[in-house]
Amino acid sequence: MGFFSALESSASALTAQRLRMDTISENLANVNTTRTEGGTPYRRKTVIFQEQNSNAPFSSYLSKASSRYFAGGGVRVSQIVEDQTPFKSIYDPGHPDADANGMVQMPNVDAVTEMVNMISATRAYEANVTAINATKSMASKALDIGK
Repeated sequence: MGFFSALESSASALTAQRLRMDTISENLANVNTTRTEGGTPYRRKTVIFQEQNSNAPFSSYLSKASSRYFAGGGVRVSQIVEDQTPFKSIYDPGHPDADANGMVQMPNVDAVTEMVNMISATRAYEANVTAINATKSMASKALDIGK
């Protein structure tokens, strides 16, 4: 794995984690949204990651002996899916979306879970920034050898 491959892998992870953070932010923004365009409460969204194959055209020609040193091409977001867990019901007879019994369907978003996911995404983002900085430092030190 070369310097550029390492940078590309970390850059793909930064992009994926940024999208994950954006999705978590959307979930938190809609924690009290009881009516969407479809007429139902907001449904929590989650990001699904998938390994990204290397874009290197010569990778298919690597021998079995050298394939153990070959790393993947990073990560990509394969899809964003809606969480199908049931909505929460609360008693609030004064709410405009309350049914005849005074029950209101609330989104299936848990603020605590979203904050834990946000911390996890932030840590993963920071780890990839650190990996990029380490790769840049290694490249710089390699250039210093030639002086």
